[in-house]
Amino acid sequence: MQDMWAVLLIALGGLLFGGTIASWKMNKVLAAALGLCTVLAVASGVLRLGYFG
Repeated sequence: MQDMWAVLLIALGGLLFGGTIASWKMNKVLAAALGLCTVLAVASGVLRLGYFG
């Protein structure tokens, strides 16, 4: 079950990254916020996998 949450968090990071790329030209503040959320989601997914923790 732990691994499933990690994979879902990394997948969420991918979706957020796509939103960051899509919104970069229109609204840079929103894109920066999405980028921060992307980093947090991917980092928490990788840490939940336990490779670096």
